[in-house]
Amino acid sequence: MKKIRVLVVDDSAFMRMVLKDIIDNTPDMEVVGFGRDGLEAVEQAIKLKPDVITLDVEMPKLNGLEALKLIMNKQPTRVIMVSSLTEEGAAITMEALSMGACDFVTKPSGSISGDIRKLSNVLLEKIRSAMEIDPLKIKVRPKITRTPLKTSKTITNKLVVIASSTVGPRSLDQIIPRLPGNFPAPILIVQHMPKGFTRSLAERLNRNSELTVVEAEEGMEVQPHKVYVAPGELHLGVRLENSRVVTYLDSGPKINNVRPAADYTVDKAAEIYKEKTILVVLTGMGRDGTKGAFKVKHYGGKVIAESEETCVVFGMPKSVIKEGYADYVLPAYSIAEKLVEII
Repeated sequence: MKKIRVLVVDDSAFMRMVLKDIIDNTPDMEVVGFGRDGLEAVEQAIKLKPDVITLDVEMPKLNGLEALKLIMNKQPTRVIMVSSLTEEGAAITMEALSMGACDFVTKPSGSISGDIRKLSNVLLEKIRSAMEIDPLKIKVRPKITRTPLKTSKTITNKLVVIASSTVGPRSLDQIIPRLPGNFPAPILIVQHMPKGFTRSLAERLNRNSELTVVEAEEGMEVQPHKVYVAPGELHLGVRLENSRVVTYLDSGPKINNVRPAADYTVDKAAEIYKEKTILVVLTGMGRDGTKGAFKVKHYGGKVIAESEETCVVFGMPKSVIKEGYADYVLPAYSIAEKLVEII
């Protein structure tokens, strides 16, 4: 059996030892080298040509972002960022995902003994999942067109829900910043991501957009011109309250092995908005969004699936297309224009 060859890059000798122990004790993968800083990360990536790189975010000489940029230019490789749970670490991780990193794991904090097993399972799963990605497909960073589309409408009774997973921030970069500030419908984003990182995602999209983008909180009124990002580890729902549509959060069981899950959000949204629901399913592994698409079509709403052309992982959109639920199959850079047209 051919093993997955992993390059481990971290400025902490302890973390390098922990990651090596986790990986080398797994039959289908092995550590083939180390990097102690960003400069060594680039050198070893070129020299060893590993299948996957685990790359620390905060490092001397070159930080994770600088190293990632050089690696993508010189030796395109599947990269999993190893991030701290700090606000700064989350912001850098969001930028890394937009630059081509496949995924990320968070370092255990505080007393790490109880967290090692959890880190092991998540890391190994993400290394295996990364192998489904073509490194040449993540090399090119999509250009964000900042010229907004024009629409004269100021209000509508429609709702857009966007389902997004693996490498989703890259596709979101092609959609949210292209929408005009007076986009006349609210947007709910369900991006599979842990607590803390969804807030950073919302802040980053807000900086790059004319729309107001926030991490959803309990009891927010759902309004046009605004984007609500489901918080990590909580399902996002909507309900009618005194003739207003408001958000609510649910810590119930995972759906499709994820929380937040798009199927949960779409299920609640479609009950209120019915044929005026528009679902967009972007890049990601698995089938989250497929049951939601069925419900949207049941009520007569519209479904857009991201095409394989711009999907780094075609799983979620492919499932929707295969079931016959997609009204439109479009590259990420064409979705904003289609949303304006539908609205």
